[in-house]
Amino acid sequence: MTPEPTEPVPTATYRLQLQPSFPFSAAEAAVPYLASLGVSHLHLSPVLEAVPGSAHGYDVVDHARVRDELGGEEGLRALARAARARGVGLVVDIVPNHMAMAPRHNRALWEVLRAGPGSPYARWFDIDWDAGGGRVLLPVLGGPLGDEVGRFVVEGSELRYYDHVFPLREGTEKLPLPQLLDAQWYRLTWWRLARTELNYRRFFSISELIGVRVEEPEVFDATHAKILQLLDEGVVQGLRIDHPDGLADPDAYLRRLHEATEGRWTVVEKILAEGEPLPAAWPVAGTTGYDALRHIDGLFIDPAGAGELLGQYRRFTDAQPDRGGHWEATVRRAAYRVLTHELATEVDRLTRVARRLCDGSPELALRDHAPWALRTALGELLVRLEVYRPYASQDASLVVTEEAAAEARTAFAVPEEARAVDTVRDLVLGRFGDGPEQVEFRARFAQTSSALRAKSVEDTAFYRYVPLLSANEVGGNPGSPAVSPDDFHAYCARVQRDWPATGTVLSTHDTKRSADVRAAISVLAQCPERWADALAEVTREGADAGVPDAQVAWAAWQTAFGLGPAAGERLRDALLKHVREAGLHTSWTERNPAYEEAVGEFVARGPAVGVRVTEGLRGALEPHVRANALGAALVQLTMPGVPDVYQGTEDEYLALVDPDNRAPFVPVGRGSEKARITAAALGLRRRRPDVFGESATYAPLVAEGVGAGHCVAFVRSGEVITAVTRLSLRLVEAGGWGDTGLALPVGRWGDVLAEGREFEGWVRVEELFGGLPVVLLERVGGT
Repeated sequence: MTPEPTEPVPTATYRLQLQPSFPFSAAEAAVPYLASLGVSHLHLSPVLEAVPGSAHGYDVVDHARVRDELGGEEGLRALARAARARGVGLVVDIVPNHMAMAPRHNRALWEVLRAGPGSPYARWFDIDWDAGGGRVLLPVLGGPLGDEVGRFVVEGSELRYYDHVFPLREGTEKLPLPQLLDAQWYRLTWWRLARTELNYRRFFSISELIGVRVEEPEVFDATHAKILQLLDEGVVQGLRIDHPDGLADPDAYLRRLHEATEGRWTVVEKILAEGEPLPAAWPVAGTTGYDALRHIDGLFIDPAGAGELLGQYRRFTDAQPDRGGHWEATVRRAAYRVLTHELATEVDRLTRVARRLCDGSPELALRDHAPWALRTALGELLVRLEVYRPYASQDASLVVTEEAAAEARTAFAVPEEARAVDTVRDLVLGRFGDGPEQVEFRARFAQTSSALRAKSVEDTAFYRYVPLLSANEVGGNPGSPAVSPDDFHAYCARVQRDWPATGTVLSTHDTKRSADVRAAISVLAQCPERWADALAEVTREGADAGVPDAQVAWAAWQTAFGLGPAAGERLRDALLKHVREAGLHTSWTERNPAYEEAVGEFVARGPAVGVRVTEGLRGALEPHVRANALGAALVQLTMPGVPDVYQGTEDEYLALVDPDNRAPFVPVGRGSEKARITAAALGLRRRRPDVFGESATYAPLVAEGVGAGHCVAFVRSGEVITAVTRLSLRLVEAGGWGDTGLALPVGRWGDVLAEGREFEGWVRVEELFGGLPVVLLERVGGT
């Protein structure tokens, strides 16, 4: 499964978010600190030319150039030289799925808009020319066309609209404006038409990012030449692949990339549903680590308390099963909305392909499906997928199951019309053959399913179902957030066996809340009654007076608790984002000013009391917040896989979703407990790569005694032991560790976190931990 690399596999990576205010030179200045921290590679956000001013770099406009605003190619090479001098390599993030829909900066797209489908670049972009009447729909206007024409300006061979610039078809520049607009290879429209009229594939529902047909060999070659050159010349040693689920054929893409990179270490940003394996045929080292995040976080959530919180949440918010009171129902309801709103144009395109296939089928029975029936069947099957998408290397019947088809048929009143479900399922399963249109249908179904899953779960349901906000994380399962020690150990054993060089993370540029915020909120599952008392106090003092709905208040107080003293004015932006993403009363595209004003007034009036109350509760629970945060950090740094440390998270890092978590990096020093633990674990990994690498072993170490369930421990390769405290508040309430002990493997073991402490044989856990809730041991003097 894991390729044979031509470069050493990283022992640990450190993610830096590059942007104009933090260019290559700033990263170079941070190299001495990061090298001393113990990482083997810097993990850089996208480095290729992006839209000017971009703070993230995922809106690529030119794959052949290293981004000038970051310092250009020489700046990147200087960073690589400085890193290499300290024994540190580079891993870079690449974006194969999409480019920026920014013609004035994206010269390939400019040529397509100028020359149309005859342009040599036309095959680069996933455009349905037939659906647009031979023109690309560009939803950039601030209002209906008739209201905006006075803002168009023709300058030579260009058409300008505010900051937008478009090429004019040769010989059209002197035409009257109506004829000029009609003569182009594009159609300028009001931005709201994107939902139903768009005829190019997007990144999810973001019209500013256009899908790239990287499955075409010439497109792959053109868009990867610079990255492959940097790999060949030793500037870069590994890759992170952004959003492979958006590609027409991830299997084929990853095989081609593996061959082109000669097997260099590569991880994919693949979100795995609970129980879903990474496709075994993929020639990659593994995922970027959201599956690890879910298992680590779940280890520190009390299942019984999470259930009690859910009951409190339902009572406090009066949440109904289909509107935030039940996880699966919330996801299903969100999926239906996303299909009919944000992804309506994608479903339309998929329906057109299905209709053409049916109309051209030699089986007469298949020619009689109405478009509405095919569309309904598609929607009913898509909302029932429990994973992000099917793949060519997998058995699609395991994804689009007969059980899902049976449920989908119930959406039809007439049994004969319900046959459309069987037709669509047969198309997905490849029973219509492997002709070009059949392959296209399967690819578009898979692409649409991944976009639907991401938008309905991560960007909608996560903001509608919020009994425990720490569980609402990318790759997580808020309906079943807890992970038992046995399940955690089983997961780690599978990782070590199947994907030992996979990535692991706790915080990323995309996490909804940083690991330390989640660690704090998760403590509430150990004391739901104290959370209920805090809510009652807030209510008594009138802090929630005028709140537009109770779910907003619940989310506000959990967010304030997670951020602690760092909450401040960040709470307002967090709540406005929350209600817009939820899409129940307002949204990003259909604003409800009165509702949003009510949210703003609530934040301005109520949170002073709410923050004071939640800060008081957090202060009382701080030892247990500490135990969660330190325990999660040490587990991630020593479990199977390659840990990725997000910038600044070696110290306490309290942040919410972007842009809150994407501030320029500032080295934090190594004075805190968490920083010392991080440096010690990273240093040990770098010093002993054999203990943690692909040939290493993983074995649970089981405690004995009254507190055994609160100690999670494991041994790496017989040489290193990690032990952490789990559910520390419940432990205290039960009377503490008592006689709980660990039987250490034969030999003497030194404490990596506290010089001079050594242990052997059977050790009381309380003595082992000393003043910390965690311990990291290394064998002393060999076996």
